[in-house]
Amino acid sequence: MNIGGKIKAYREMQQLSQEELASKIFVSRQTISNWENNKSCPDIRSLSLLGNVFHVTLDELVRDDIKEMKETLTEVDEHEIKKFNLLGYLYFTELILIVVGAYPLFKFLGTAGFILWLILTAAACVTAFFIEKIKKRNHIWTYKEIVAFTEKRPLTHDETQQELGKRPYQKILCVILAAAVAFIVCLATIFIFGKPR
Repeated sequence: MNIGGKIKAYREMQQLSQEELASKIFVSRQTISNWENNKSCPDIRSLSLLGNVFHVTLDELVRDDIKEMKETLTEVDEHEIKKFNLLGYLYFTELILIVVGAYPLFKFLGTAGFILWLILTAAACVTAFFIEKIKKRNHIWTYKEIVAFTEKRPLTHDETQQELGKRPYQKILCVILAAAVAFIVCLATIFIFGKPR
């Protein structure tokens, strides 16, 4: 593949360091280095951003490599998306069991129920860790980025900028929403199983 050499050549023509280029397209310096050394290849969104930075069309950037890149990206994307979706369903199920199952486990099984609840919580933490790895690898954090990733469509440069601005606020909103849901579920559980004695 020639893409690595082209990225390096265009970067040097623009007199950009790897770090400067990385900050312009929202990846790490190591990612740029990996691309230039053909250890990995950029995804469609990164290619689009590279084209904007270098003032070249996507065709000029990947003309010789487009067929090979499409095959590689399709395989990686489909595998990553399937894995991400599977882990998402698993994590959602684990969270429901943790919240809804806590009170009945403690009430009816005592210490054994508490141990089961801890094991379930540990499993959910492991699942969350793998989900975060996929999100980090694909630079997806906000709801819109996650939806675009699962639909295999890149965000435009403007959409990407908007999502970068939302990231800090979405984290706070997620914490508040999770706390509210947990509170409501706890109240519902107490209503269903009765107050603890």
